[in-house]
Amino acid sequence: MHRERALKVVLVIVGLIFCGLAYPLTMFVKQEPALAMMLSVYVTLGIFLLLASRNPAANRSLIAFTAWSSFFHAILMAMQAFAGLIARGELLGSAVLVVIGVALIVLAPAKQPVELVSAAVG
Repeated sequence: MHRERALKVVLVIVGLIFCGLAYPLTMFVKQEPALAMMLSVYVTLGIFLLLASRNPAANRSLIAFTAWSSFFHAILMAMQAFAGLIARGELLGSAVLVVIGVALIVLAPAKQPVELVSAAVG
């Protein structure tokens, strides 16, 4: 029960963080259109994470998507930072995304057993 409560808290926190990107989104629409598009995906994901916090077990795939996409985003950001394509300060963002991914994977709800349905032979 504590694990589910912790997962709900993490989903709400991450959802609020992602929704909080709505403000920077409005600032980057004209300056950095690609960044604005990416932020719009995160804001949308944040809304769905807040909704998923009501019933995490029914939203396993959304939780898994958030975790794994956070890992891959972090890896790409780190590679870009080390290659000098983006500022080294972006490594902090990579670390945050890794923490989000790990927390969601560790707290992810267990897979529900699937009941076999036998076909009636008539």
